[in-house]
Amino acid sequence: MILGHKTQIQYLKKIFEERKIPHALLFSGPEKVGKKQVAFEFCSWILGKNFKSHPDFLLIEGENVIQIEQIRELIFKFSLKPIRSNWQIAILDNAHLMTKEAQQSFLKTLEEPKTNSVFILITDYPSLLLPTILSRCQRINFYPLSKKEVLNFLKTVKDLNEDEKEIISEISAGRPGILFDLISNPEKIQILRELKNLIELPLYKRFQIAKKISESKREKEFLKEWLNYFRYLFLEKVKSKETENSPYSLSKLKNILEMIQNTIFLLSTTNVNKRLAFEILMLNL
Repeated sequence: MILGHKTQIQYLKKIFEERKIPHALLFSGPEKVGKKQVAFEFCSWILGKNFKSHPDFLLIEGENVIQIEQIRELIFKFSLKPIRSNWQIAILDNAHLMTKEAQQSFLKTLEEPKTNSVFILITDYPSLLLPTILSRCQRINFYPLSKKEVLNFLKTVKDLNEDEKEIISEISAGRPGILFDLISNPEKIQILRELKNLIELPLYKRFQIAKKISESKREKEFLKEWLNYFRYLFLEKVKSKETENSPYSLSKLKNILEMIQNTIFLLSTTNVNKRLAFEILMLNL
C-alpha cells in the first residue's frame, strides 16, 4: 500500500503512458518515506505485477555497502538483450552505499545507456553520490506526509485509541514505512505504551521490559523506536518550552537520546550482554 506521494505517482504515470521514461531516475528523500514502494509500483506498470521474478528486472540492495562486483553483475546483465520484455529495469536501493569504485563503474553505464534500459537509484543521501551520476539522473524528490494526512489515515485503523494515534503520528514524522511498521507490530505499540508511562514504573517492571526486549531478537528495532519516541518528546519540549509538570527536562532527554544511541552502537559493534545493556539503560530513563 502506498500512502501519499500523489504528485510523484502522477508524474511517473505520465512518463510511462507517453513512453518518455528517462534512462536514470533518482528517488531522493528521507528514510522510510515510501521511495522504494513507489519504485516497485512503477516497475509493476512496465514489467507486470510479478516483476520481482521477471528476468529483465534486477534489484541491488545494500545494508552496509554496495560493492563493485554487484555493479559489474548489473553491467553484464544489461549488456545482454531483454529476455521477455522490451525493457530492462534495475533498482539500486540505498545507492549512496556504492563504493567510489562502484560509482565510477556504474557511471560508465549511465554515460552510454542502452535503449529501453531504466535505472532507478533510491537514496536518503544524494550528496554521497558522484556529481556526475546526479547530473545524469532525473531527480524525483519525496517528502514526509503532513500530520493531517497521517491522522486521516489513522482514523481508519482499528484497535488504537486517540492518544496512541497521536503518538504514532508524531513518531512516524510523516514516514509511511515507520507508520505501517508500528501499526503492524502490536508489540511495538505496547512498547510505546510502556515508554509513555516509564517514569512511573517501579524498577522491577523496567527490568521485565529489559528482559523481554533483550530476548526478542529485534532489540535494535525497539531501540530505534525508543530513539524516535524520546526525540519526539525532546522536540515537543523545545517547542512548548514547558518548565513545570513535565517528567523530563531538556537535559535529561538529551542524555537519554545519547544513551540510546550508545546502546545501539554497542549492540552493533560488540558482544555486549544485551540484557545488561538494557537494564543499565532502564536505570537511567
